[in-house]
Amino acid sequence: MPRRRPSVLRGELPVRAVRRRRYPPIDRLSGSCVAALRRLERARFWPEATEEAFWHWRALAHGPLRHLVDPLVGPGCGVFECGCYDSGFREHLETVLHALPGKSARELRSLVRALDEKILARAAVIPADSLDVPWWREL
Repeated sequence: MPRRRPSVLRGELPVRAVRRRRYPPIDRLSGSCVAALRRLERARFWPEATEEAFWHWRALAHGPLRHLVDPLVGPGCGVFECGCYDSGFREHLETVLHALPGKSARELRSLVRALDEKILARAAVIPADSLDVPWWREL
């Protein structure tokens, strides 16, 4: 009896649609850090939650200076609890940094700290004594 071709066998399986990512992955993270992020997002948040927050925080750091100075010009729906304000994204990153294991948290913290320094260097109107205090809540 001749064997069946693999294409005939696979023809009965449902085709899984490839879902396109909404936000780019965070660059310069190790595989173990990405795996820890995926586990954390699966348990406590939603898929790509950290990429979304990091993308928005990076857009604020590299975007127009008016978004840093005038909060009425920046993106937001008008409801602070919604989380679409920039401080909501930084709060999410801070929560993730505290929930990740040590080595993974250090990797992500170095990237977030670089963005924090860029934001504070560009906007002299943000009152911040050090990077360790939650200064982003004033945005």
